[in-house]
Amino acid sequence: MSSKLGTAVVTGASSGIGAVYADRLGARGYDLLLVARRVERLEKLAADLRSKYGVHVEVVGADLGKASDLEQFADRLRGDEHVTLLVNNAGLAYMTPSAELSAAKAQEQINVNVTALVQLSLAVLPRFVAKNAGTLINISSVLSIFAMPLSTTYSGTKAFVTLFTQGLQQEVKDTKIRIQAVLPASTATEIWDVAGIGGHGVLDPATVMSTEACVDAALAGLDAGELITFPSLEDGALWSHLEQARLAIPAAVNTRIPASRYTSRV
Repeated sequence: MSSKLGTAVVTGASSGIGAVYADRLGARGYDLLLVARRVERLEKLAADLRSKYGVHVEVVGADLGKASDLEQFADRLRGDEHVTLLVNNAGLAYMTPSAELSAAKAQEQINVNVTALVQLSLAVLPRFVAKNAGTLINISSVLSIFAMPLSTTYSGTKAFVTLFTQGLQQEVKDTKIRIQAVLPASTATEIWDVAGIGGHGVLDPATVMSTEACVDAALAGLDAGELITFPSLEDGALWSHLEQARLAIPAAVNTRIPASRYTSRV
């Protein structure tokens, strides 16, 4: 028997934020399709979720940074009528000065953080549009709105995720499709172990949110109808002010006359 809620797909589900999303969505009654490279971890998680919630859980071992694995999984999603929710959580970070970052590692981040997210989003959207229903959650980062000296490529990929998601939101604004971007700050996940900074343990514990708190806040934001959710941002007006300024720029630049600060130099 299939769940009345359909199937929720979670990428990067073998640990961290993805594993918690799998747990929380299973608790809500979704069947689950979990994908990650580490199949043994997925199998253990799947067994736990079947036992706890009585939902159907399927696992797929795939490296979404590889074109062949990505295309095969995207094809799977395009052909699965049961998929009603997708969490694009899989991500990769290398926190390294750009002059020291290899082209291969830069491309790895782009492949996982951007290419996979776009292809999987586009794999489910046509069916969502046809049914006028469905939920897409893209995990971005607070680093999508600024860059640190060590995060240039990573911030660039996450900036793409945030703007891509906002564009999709505009496309479906008159439908019943829900699309949310989640922008966590420092979170206790394994991404830090490969980022090159020695794990999240090197950070001030007071600044690091647990994965459980992050996902619970993000889902509360989804339930409240938020388009952009910062799980740890107490003063929501800060984002509102930033968005107002950003959205004022397009109207302000639509003129044939150069800004006076440039013409006054001639």
